[in-house]
Amino acid sequence: MAQNPTPDNTSSTQPKIGLIERLDKLVWGAPYGSQSIWVAAGLRLIRTLTILGRDLAFGQLTLRAMSLVYTTLLSIVPLLALSFSVLKAFGVHNQVQPMLVNLLTPLGEQGTVVAAQIGGFIEQMNVGVLGAVGLALLLYTAISLMQKIEESLNYIWHVAQARSLGERFSRYLSVLLVGPLLVFAALGITGSMMNAEVLRQVLSVELMELASQTLATLTPYILVIAAFTFVYLLLPNAKVRLLPAVVGGVVGGIVWQTAGWLFATFVASSGQYAAIYSGFAILVLFMIWLYVSWLVLLFGASVAFYVQHPEYLYLSAGEPRLSNRVRERLALSAMHLASQRFLAGEAGPSHADFTRSLGVPSHVLSVVLQALEEHELLVQTAQTPPLFLPARAPSLISVSQVLDTIRAAGESGFFLPSALPAAKSVNDLIQQAQEAVDASVGHITMHDLASMKAAASTHAASRPADNTDA
Repeated sequence: MAQNPTPDNTSSTQPKIGLIERLDKLVWGAPYGSQSIWVAAGLRLIRTLTILGRDLAFGQLTLRAMSLVYTTLLSIVPLLALSFSVLKAFGVHNQVQPMLVNLLTPLGEQGTVVAAQIGGFIEQMNVGVLGAVGLALLLYTAISLMQKIEESLNYIWHVAQARSLGERFSRYLSVLLVGPLLVFAALGITGSMMNAEVLRQVLSVELMELASQTLATLTPYILVIAAFTFVYLLLPNAKVRLLPAVVGGVVGGIVWQTAGWLFATFVASSGQYAAIYSGFAILVLFMIWLYVSWLVLLFGASVAFYVQHPEYLYLSAGEPRLSNRVRERLALSAMHLASQRFLAGEAGPSHADFTRSLGVPSHVLSVVLQALEEHELLVQTAQTPPLFLPARAPSLISVSQVLDTIRAAGESGFFLPSALPAAKSVNDLIQQAQEAVDASVGHITMHDLASMKAAASTHAASRPADNTDA
């Protein structure tokens, strides 16, 4: 009698995949395009939450939040003094103290004390008698906080180039001087509308009264969300789209309000700080709340960044290391896109166009584009944002030149191929491989490569007819 095969023995020899490995493969293994819409959205959410948790635990968000706390302690009085001077000219300077009390509500009774002390410093500071040097130092101290915020947001958005000095100065002053007027104008308009007789009669209806109470409860969230969204749109030296900024503002605003409630509960239920730090307890609690506030602001900026740039959702920390194959593929793809648009008479691709088309992070692509620029294969225009064009006619740029350029990128004078000792057989083999590449693709130019798509599609379209005739 023939015996049945034993599949159990065969399967037992296969290595078993653990639960963690299966989850890792499920979340990070499959691309979005191979999944349904809902599954892809769920995987993207899981990836985003994982990366945000990693950035909080191992990234520089905490360090930059602590740096902002230090800068805030130095600049909060000059910053509010400038706003106070502007608001005093319009007769609404008395609203600064209530606004400080609202911002420091999570500190409980200590918040009122801190707001009163800051208000006392502001009232005693007379900007008119400071003189030219004192006024310059006052402006510098206030502007330094705005500069620190921009640097932190630029780090999150992977922007290495800061704005020009003139642009930063004008933008910061507009925020410092015009911002308070807009805030208090909005509050004044809201207060006037609420006191209007017609609106008061409408609110006398029970349903409308319930709606007004709900709106009053949500107003703090709406104001904080609007403030966060405004910061995310204005300060980073990057083109931030409205939807990602709103998403980041919503997440940041809700987290900030929730953190304020939790911090107020903690302060109210814990009396150990007063016993340990004595008179410094107010300062310690104030610094902790500043740290939490800045950390939430940077966290919301990270959310906005990953919503706009999902290509940065990779698991490894730091910048990924590109293999030679990936560098060559990116270089040829970048040159192909730039040459194709050039031959079609279209505008050259920008850095953002390269990122979207090739699906790689911006700082990864910068390494390849920089190598192509250094070897005069690509050139940037002077407009903002700069566009990339072939440095010369695509028919004068060969595929071999692009491959040689990207292979030689990053070589230093100490580690040139000719300076490294190798056996003659190794050198001969490398030379043969290079000659084979030159013989295979050396005659192909970027003009030919950019035109291959049309030729290939024409050939594919004619192939079924030829087979039918045969």
